[in-house]
Amino acid sequence: NLHAQQPSHSAVLQRFLSRAEEPPVEYRALRRLEAHNPKFKQSAWMLAWTEYDRVNGFRYQIVDEGGSSYIRNKVLRAALDGEQKIWAAREPQKASFNHDNYLFDAGEPGSDGLASVAVRPKRKDVLLVEGAIFVQPSDGELARIEGRLSKTPSFWTRRVDVVRRYERKAGVRVPVAIESVAHVLIAGQSTFTMTYDYQTINGQ
Repeated sequence: NLHAQQPSHSAVLQRFLSRAEEPPVEYRALRRLEAHNPKFKQSAWMLAWTEYDRVNGFRYQIVDEGGSSYIRNKVLRAALDGEQKIWAAREPQKASFNHDNYLFDAGEPGSDGLASVAVRPKRKDVLLVEGAIFVQPSDGELARIEGRLSKTPSFWTRRVDVVRRYERKAGVRVPVAIESVAHVLIAGQSTFTMTYDYQTINGQ
């Protein structure tokens, strides 16, 4: 019986929650951002150095970009500016997976051997996701998050579906890729991806 070998939902959730809170990671990473709108046949991309440390906060420097200037400014640059605002307001803590922010329930097991936990935000917030977290059953290590933002970022956006992938590097958990699909009035479906190539993490 395969299910007998899987730890119970409560055991998996306990393992995840016991390790979920980690201090902010200081890092420098080259990110590639891309966005595409099929309806208007518009695409754009951007390469940016992004850095975070406790003294200076989050900052970015664009090193190369191409494609639609509208998408570069309204989507890609806006994503980096939004992240800067979130860090300046000390808001990442408000997005933590804990009992203050979320209700947890048993989820469907992932096809890739990961255990899943269904997550339901306790309030509407653009930082909170309604969907599921997928973790390693043995130790509760977070591998990815799938769901939709519990609050849309603007009146024009009907819903935003997101997938965030994580890996452990230099001993800490860091995001490695984010994919989202926004359903926007008039413009239709738009896709956005961001990948991270880390140069340093916590000085390593």
